[in-house]
Amino acid sequence: MRSVLAWVTIPLVIATVIGMLLLWPRGETPVGQNERLANGYGLQSARVLSIEPVDETDELNAMIGNAVMVELLNGVGEGEEVPVHVPFEIVDNGLSVGDRIVVLFNPDALATGVPYTFWDFHRDVPMIALSIVYLLVVFAVARFKGLAAVGGLIACLGVIFAFILPAIMAGRSPLLVVMVGSGAMLLLAVYLAHGVSIRTTTAVLGTFAGVAVTVLLGAGALDWANLTGAQSEDALLTLSYFPGLNMRHLLLCGLVISALGALNDVTITQASAVWELHAANPSLSKARLFAGGMRIGRDHIASTIYTLAFAYVGGILGTLLVVMTFNSTVPEFLLLTEIAEEIVRTLVASIGLILAIPFTTALAAGLVPVSGARSAEVTG
Repeated sequence: MRSVLAWVTIPLVIATVIGMLLLWPRGETPVGQNERLANGYGLQSARVLSIEPVDETDELNAMIGNAVMVELLNGVGEGEEVPVHVPFEIVDNGLSVGDRIVVLFNPDALATGVPYTFWDFHRDVPMIALSIVYLLVVFAVARFKGLAAVGGLIACLGVIFAFILPAIMAGRSPLLVVMVGSGAMLLLAVYLAHGVSIRTTTAVLGTFAGVAVTVLLGAGALDWANLTGAQSEDALLTLSYFPGLNMRHLLLCGLVISALGALNDVTITQASAVWELHAANPSLSKARLFAGGMRIGRDHIASTIYTLAFAYVGGILGTLLVVMTFNSTVPEFLLLTEIAEEIVRTLVASIGLILAIPFTTALAAGLVPVSGARSAEVTG
């Protein structure tokens, strides 16, 4: 079994490494080439002291927003109390006295007497605290295996920010980049979290199969449905920075990456289910192991059907609110570009997930030992 898996897995690993070497952006890339602020502008930390509402019906006030008094916490004027213009929507949706915010100093607005404008909130403390709580909960429940999974997640994010995004920005084919990058993310996530064993390698191969189905089906579905990925405001902004970028390929890349985590989840679960069934009854035949694993898999499929759909709906909730204001029929609503993209994304990713389950289950049932006491692979 180890030899068979090695002959299949090692070429995938080698192909992934070679692909990353060939596609790795070399020389100058667009990463960090644009300055955030114009010359003379600056960002400073401040603490909100008071909020002074203004008349929203006044045209000038409607443009500049609320006048908020803050104390500057660093930079020029540290310790001074100054007014800051804050948009109405920020004040109405969460700004409170005592909040730490980031303000933009605009030298061109010195004549107005209010050169500071709201930029963003300070979120370092809550983000760090939430991350610590997350790590503590992971360790308390999953121990070191959970922390290893967090390490895998960090490694995957490293692949995204160090390879996938810079390579696409440097002009590499988004589709090739995401296929190679997904392979690297998959290998790092699975083996760091679950160790190297026949069971985890089974899940890796099942996930690779699911990714292949997702890519092939996704490419055909996007083309068939005439979804270009270039009609949203975000797409237009992206094209303004990268005029030659293939937005349909970029849309497919997002589809693959968003489905990768769920694919890994179902394949690991199915491989583990088959191994645990064998551990409970080592005399089960391969056919009965497959049947038992698929009974678990069907429950997984039932939950997967709405898991991705709910995730995508939650991600475009604001868009749905706006679209629902228009007078249109249900078919017209569902066929709008923004909605159709999410429907196709959900359907394609779900098909890849569903087909990965029987493939992984059959592979696990074929590779697990069929007789004898618990083997080292049961706990691998």
